[in-house]
Amino acid sequence: MTVPDFAACIKEKAIEIGFDTVGITSPLTLKHTAANLSDYIGAGHHGTMTWMEERQIERATPNGLWPDAKSVIMLGLNYGPSTDPRLLLGVPECGNISVYARGKDYHDLVKKRLKQLARWLVAEMPCELKVFVDTAPVMEKPLAAAAGLGWQGKHTNMVSKEYGSWLFLGAIYTTLDLPADTAHSYQCGSCTACLDACPTKAFVAPHKIDARRCISYLTIELKDAVPLEFRKALGNRIYGCDDCLAACPWNKFASVSKEAQLHARSELQSPLLSDLVQLDDQHFRTLFSGSPIKRIGRNRFVRNVLYAIGNSEDGDYLPLITPLLTDESDVVRDAAFWAKSELG
Repeated sequence: MTVPDFAACIKEKAIEIGFDTVGITSPLTLKHTAANLSDYIGAGHHGTMTWMEERQIERATPNGLWPDAKSVIMLGLNYGPSTDPRLLLGVPECGNISVYARGKDYHDLVKKRLKQLARWLVAEMPCELKVFVDTAPVMEKPLAAAAGLGWQGKHTNMVSKEYGSWLFLGAIYTTLDLPADTAHSYQCGSCTACLDACPTKAFVAPHKIDARRCISYLTIELKDAVPLEFRKALGNRIYGCDDCLAACPWNKFASVSKEAQLHARSELQSPLLSDLVQLDDQHFRTLFSGSPIKRIGRNRFVRNVLYAIGNSEDGDYLPLITPLLTDESDVVRDAAFWAKSELG
């Protein structure tokens, strides 16, 4: 079998396994991104995500992480929601959770399928390879754009003609020298819907985001108290934010994910703040077993819930806040005092 023929077989197998889109690119396509990454970190836009700086060289190009890589296989899995995730923003008694975290942890699902494809690939064409999904220093979005899966929109996320802004990405680095696909053309035009939708004005310019102002960063990555200037803008967003993604006009062509495990769990579609704020560590772990939300821990999560309660304008929450004024966690106590002052 010729290498081009095998590349076509890889794509067919990936779709058979359950991926929705697949493309191939060269590790050399990202040389220009090293400067962009350096500028991003130099400006401090990565906030407290020190791992980006510590592994900058490995992240900048695939060969920085693995010098032997000759090709990168990029794979996408559609997680399109059934409704506009912003609808819940108008329901203050409920917590709004980012679409990607309402179902099963996508890391497990994508990693399992990447390994399945990798086992088949090695059996068919002996080679070395490595699989990645989000947790390694890999520039998934630029690589996916280079592989033809879509393009990076002005919100810095992937956009696809078929799947809008709703694609999970996985990568396989391999020693096979496969023919590269054509990079996707840029399709945003003059549209700024994603930039205009950001509640905290996190975009310093098109294609440039200051994570320190991003609600996803503030509610997920930031371990300390959220700065006062952003707490009102959080609204009832308690884990992540989909505003810039949901605002993209290309979503009109998107479809609901065919993967049942990525559909929202019933208890996370419109969870009541009154229930969530009472979670102790044990009940938090039980509720979010198998969920990416479990990663941030009970204290950070309840902190976010208290901000949402503080924004609710509902004094009936005060009895639920009172016990948390003496919570063992500094961030929970701080958020409880803030919520009480807002409602008082």
